[in-house]
Amino acid sequence: MNLHHHPTFSAYLAQWQQHPQQFDLHELSDSVAKVWLSSPFVAEICLHNPLLLKDLLESGDLFQAYASYYPHHLSALNEDDETVFMAELRHLRRREMLRIAWRDLAGWSDLDETLTDLSALADACIERAHAFSHARLAARFGEPVLANGHRQQMIILGMGKLGAGELNFSSDIDLIFAYAEDGVLPDKKQTTYSEFFNKVARLLIKLLDAPTQDGFVFRVDARLRPFGDSGPLVMSFDGLEHYYLTQAREWERYAMIKARQIGGNHDHGAPLQTMLQAFVYRRYLDYGALEEIRGLKQKIAQELARKDRLDNIKLGVGGIREIEFIAQAFQLIRGGQEPALRCRELQQALHILGALEVLKPEETQELIQHYRFLRRLENRLQAYQDRQTHDLPDTEDAQAALALAMDYQHWPELAATIEQTRNRVHHLFCDIFRVDTPDEEQSPEYALWHNCDSEQARKLGFKNPEAVVALLQTFKHSSKIQRLTQKGQATLERLLPDMLTTISQQPEPDMLLPRLLHLFETVAGRTIYLTLLAENPKALAHVVRLS
Repeated sequence: MNLHHHPTFSAYLAQWQQHPQQFDLHELSDSVAKVWLSSPFVAEICLHNPLLLKDLLESGDLFQAYASYYPHHLSALNEDDETVFMAELRHLRRREMLRIAWRDLAGWSDLDETLTDLSALADACIERAHAFSHARLAARFGEPVLANGHRQQMIILGMGKLGAGELNFSSDIDLIFAYAEDGVLPDKKQTTYSEFFNKVARLLIKLLDAPTQDGFVFRVDARLRPFGDSGPLVMSFDGLEHYYLTQAREWERYAMIKARQIGGNHDHGAPLQTMLQAFVYRRYLDYGALEEIRGLKQKIAQELARKDRLDNIKLGVGGIREIEFIAQAFQLIRGGQEPALRCRELQQALHILGALEVLKPEETQELIQHYRFLRRLENRLQAYQDRQTHDLPDTEDAQAALALAMDYQHWPELAATIEQTRNRVHHLFCDIFRVDTPDEEQSPEYALWHNCDSEQARKLGFKNPEAVVALLQTFKHSSKIQRLTQKGQATLERLLPDMLTTISQQPEPDMLLPRLLHLFETVAGRTIYLTLLAENPKALAHVVRLS
């Protein structure tokens, strides 16, 4: 199809030519047709703000990759008026999103450049909004200082894809705010540092997130902080450390893998990063995290079953989240012993997992390939209307636009590739992390442990089924087993059927059972040992042989 004769493109071009600020589109060659048809968002910017594209062309910015452009350009923003500052920040965001989308859709940039540019733009906007907010409030309340007299700034952590430098085209930015030391400012109200930095954070969020006639810069999500929405917006380092050492949940370790300092003095923020690294990565091979990871995986599996997730390339079956989970779960388990795994970028983590043979090298290469495809698809899906969506389109126009953006001739061809990719990702996801299935729940081992059914004991080859049932019931009701935490109970629920399977294959299972139950009862206070056996069939088999 000749795109220059496409009715939608022709309509865009006709409107463009009626605009007084016109210039030769020949410089953009055939990219104009593909970019405008792939993204009505880009086309509308060009039609309503033609000087933005003109500026990108005349400056040459549209045709080159950036190095450190954003901080330099942002330094010229108006600092005297909040309203003007917000308008200029939104104008810059629109210019740069036009540039990034055009280069991506035209095929002039690869995935890595696109993700890096989007992340760098967000970083620069956050830092500039932070500087504006701090200066505005310090002029009113005074300057917070550290005990050594140095000026104290709020520390800003970027989380998720922003923290990893992998931001997608129309993403929220997840932020956590902190400060190093408490104190009181010299103003009349004796404003505490906590109050001051809360004001800074709220103004920063307003500058970036508030919708105006010029749109917004980035939607800010601060719910990953301790206690979520119910917790303080900003916490001291001491407060954060107390929370993460005493109350944090396992998913917060998972989330903190990607935490990266964006704003504030990096020397002052270093102790916070050190504390968070110790919170995320344990010195030993962290089998204790496996039960929580299994729980997270089961929650993901429940999400996958939702009907509204069927066409979702992030949260649905075989989506981006499954690949992220594979990488980050192994980072959490093995990062304490393998410093190389303490990286934020997903593709790098997968490469390292392959090099360490934690995953098969061919699996990691396949996962990286599928990840890159799905992330390109995600960006081009969102660039269509600058909307935070992960659902595949359901209208013919949008489907045709996405196929064109992904360099496919027709939507059915792209849809088939998407389906193949997601099926393969889900297969790897299920294969790498074993989860009990309904079939397993009907097994004799499962029935024997949960129902204490002597008939199931007979099926497994025990010579004295009634004695086996009595042993299991005594074990279940022993004080040490009753005192197990919920996490320990869940581990035991998986370990016991596996143990029964293993000993049923031995010559004298009736002799082995009481020995192993006594061993499990003895170590019940240290759940990590039970978890190690539940997650490591070879270790369990070795213990059975030694018994």
